[in-house]
Amino acid sequence: MSDVAFKLVDRAEWEAARAAGAYAGSAVDLADGYIHMSSAAQLAETARRHYRGRTDLVLVAVDLTALGEALKWEASRGGDLFPHLFAPLPLSAAREERGLSVDADGVLRFDDGAIGWG
Repeated sequence: MSDVAFKLVDRAEWEAARAAGAYAGSAVDLADGYIHMSSAAQLAETARRHYRGRTDLVLVAVDLTALGEALKWEASRGGDLFPHLFAPLPLSAAREERGLSVDADGVLRFDDGAIGWG
């Protein structure tokens, strides 16, 4: 498993998390009891399925080694293992953040003009 995962976050929620020192999760995360994240290989499909048409997002690269036992890799979509965090995400675990949108075709478009991830 990689030591980095990714979380697509509503920009306003991420700003609130910065003020609080931790990200508690989206409404879906809170309802499910854990913070959903994706590996690099899973990110594009996650964006297409759940964030198509959103223009108010931040992509957070998360250092999984900083999360300890609260991180679990669990089977989800098609049996793939996804990183799930059973605790608030401490901002200290955020390695990088980039503003982005997901266009109508489900393509990640970063605020700096880059397309895709990498």
